[in-house]
Amino acid sequence: MSGHSKWATIKHKKGAIDKARGKLFAKLARQLEVAARSGGMDVDTNASLRTMVQKAKAGQMTKDAIDRAIKRGGGETGGANYESIMYEGYAPGGVALLVDVLTDNRNRTASDVRNAFTKFGGSLAEPGAVSWQFARRGLIVVSGTVEEDTVMTAALEAGADDIERDGDTWRVLTDSSVVYEVKEALETAGIEVLSAESTMVSANTIEVTDLDDARHILRIMDMLDESDDVQDVYANFDIEESLMQEIE
Repeated sequence: MSGHSKWATIKHKKGAIDKARGKLFAKLARQLEVAARSGGMDVDTNASLRTMVQKAKAGQMTKDAIDRAIKRGGGETGGANYESIMYEGYAPGGVALLVDVLTDNRNRTASDVRNAFTKFGGSLAEPGAVSWQFARRGLIVVSGTVEEDTVMTAALEAGADDIERDGDTWRVLTDSSVVYEVKEALETAGIEVLSAESTMVSANTIEVTDLDDARHILRIMDMLDESDDVQDVYANFDIEESLMQEIE
């Protein structure tokens, strides 16, 4: 497994599902607010908001919670003014990380992000040093128990670009604009979807073979993920399952 999907799997295995869901809802609400504030409250005319609503629904956020966040963003109820920032950096082993942030306090967030990197042997990088190798894609993770032909047929008919094996799952790659439509089509076809998201996928993958490097990479991502300001962390590492089991 690599980067983002590996991290999603790790978080799932770590447990604390209710706590993780509460933190996810808080981040989704912030993203909904920003989308509504920048492009209006109408999902028919605001493509960014429409995508965020689909993402929130996929994350099992309730309709009432979605509506409240949109109203805050639209100015109907109180809400904060968030600034969007993308931090770039390197973890041990030369692993590239992008940190997607929405914050109402740039100084606080910059300090938190910097601390996460430096505490575990990483470093922040100049803008553009890392981001050039990432591209926005739709990523759907499907149960690996399904036959390849079944996944391939359903995914391509729904508008996916490709599928690939990733450990005990299938990764379905799509254009970011259709990821949730493809997810629904796969589910309609009776295929178990483990996760679906619009994410940043790197063209380069770093194989991590050192145990200490692997531990530090995961600790950096864990510390960043704990921040309410950090909306997502994208990385280009690959850690073998045998090494992951040793860490666990």
